[in-house]
Amino acid sequence: MRVNRRLREELGEAVQPVEWGKWNPATASKSDWYLSTEVFDADQRTGFIEFLKESPCRTAAMFPDAIPLKFPEIIWPHSVARHPRYMHTLSLFDHVFGISEEVKHDLQGFWAWQGTPTNTALSVLPLGADFDGSPRRSPQLEVPAPLLVCVGIVEPRKNQSFLVDVAESMWAKGLAFELHIVGRINPHFGKPIVQKIKAIAARNPQLQFHEAASDEVFSNLLNRARSVVFPTIAEGCGLPVLEALWRSLPCVCSDLPVLREITHDGGCLCIEPNNSEEWERGLTQILTDDVLWTKLANEASVRPLPTWSDSANEVRQQLR
Repeated sequence: MRVNRRLREELGEAVQPVEWGKWNPATASKSDWYLSTEVFDADQRTGFIEFLKESPCRTAAMFPDAIPLKFPEIIWPHSVARHPRYMHTLSLFDHVFGISEEVKHDLQGFWAWQGTPTNTALSVLPLGADFDGSPRRSPQLEVPAPLLVCVGIVEPRKNQSFLVDVAESMWAKGLAFELHIVGRINPHFGKPIVQKIKAIAARNPQLQFHEAASDEVFSNLLNRARSVVFPTIAEGCGLPVLEALWRSLPCVCSDLPVLREITHDGGCLCIEPNNSEEWERGLTQILTDDVLWTKLANEASVRPLPTWSDSANEVRQQLR
């Protein structure tokens, strides 16, 4: 939803929103582009495959990730089942934007593995860090209170269950801090994780869960936060990391290849996924070591970051 909204805002009058089934493709010309930014199920769009094969205009799509194929055990079965067809369908587009180098490589690898013939052009579209269009924030003069924010859909992939276990161990050792978890609940996998979060919160009121919080609530939490925490197992890009850095907030995140595309310029503390001892050490450092926090906050404030305006300009450049 964020990608759709922010790209539409930044592209402005250059785009016209259309809804499949209510739009007549015959009204498009050869100079037009049809751009699909969402993961879709072609079977739910009558005539869509035929449109791609015989389109009166040029076609482009965004590809978020191949996670359902790489981690099927933690993804909704319906998503796993339809993802190969989705990735095959992308080969019918004239241009596909991957949201990271790793995602682009995954799609190329899938097509090669499947022997899929395609003339599709592939490029990387960096996502914007300025999630609400607000100016980039300078680092705070005073080190913030010990408050951590974790944002993402509540599901095994985002690893909130692991994070609250680490946090409870830290609280048991006497470290005082708040942990706020923000995210909608995955209907297939999320409920047991929410039950666990609420059970731990009953013992530790420093833990708070904000289900499907608005951008305003999320923004207010970031204004108070000392760090964003992102213990994810798999990502297509890692937008919460970018959005934290935009606000000059250090980010403690999983050391994944896709996240290294974002974290290598500084502002982040990267930790081996699911290593409880290392995560407890890293979170303790970010909460108690003011020198380290200041260093990472300064790195975050000066490093180059893409904006949604940059993303829109890249779309314009590629789809000329």
